[in-house]
Amino acid sequence: MPHHHANDARRVGCVVVTVSDTRRPSDDRSSAVIKAALLEAGHTVVDTTIVADERAAIRAAVLAAAERTDVDAVIATGGTGIAPRDVTIESLEGAWTKQLPGFGELFRALSFAEIGAAAFLSRAAAGVIGDTFVALLPGSPAACELALRRLLLAEIGHIVGLLSGGARP
Repeated sequence: MPHHHANDARRVGCVVVTVSDTRRPSDDRSSAVIKAALLEAGHTVVDTTIVADERAAIRAAVLAAAERTDVDAVIATGGTGIAPRDVTIESLEGAWTKQLPGFGELFRALSFAEIGAAAFLSRAAAGVIGDTFVALLPGSPAACELALRRLLLAEIGHIVGLLSGGARP
């Protein structure tokens, strides 16, 4: 019987999308946290981009990244709360091939242990678009660090291996 993780991708090509009306590359701490964690784990950050809190812009950026042949995963940060401008979740309605509700559930449980009841205000989510893994994280650098260190880095290679049928190195 083959090992459960035998086909895990060792190096995952990622795009980081920051959703914000105010962030610029010089002060985008959340994407810096995500990029550093991915690189430290041996993955590749193919591109980073910042888009406005606008449904069409978010959807276009995530879908364009998901269609790239050198991209296995898209990690977006920002726009997952409940403020009127938080529309990241809504921007991808109908685009999901498969949703992974366990990601958001686990993220909120881990967040609750760190920040208390405010954790339930997060709508962090993950799933698959086409054959690309997509994670939607809060805009907080601490939340991004939590999601990467406790959830994503542990499974991203396995997820990509499953999605590619073990064909990626």
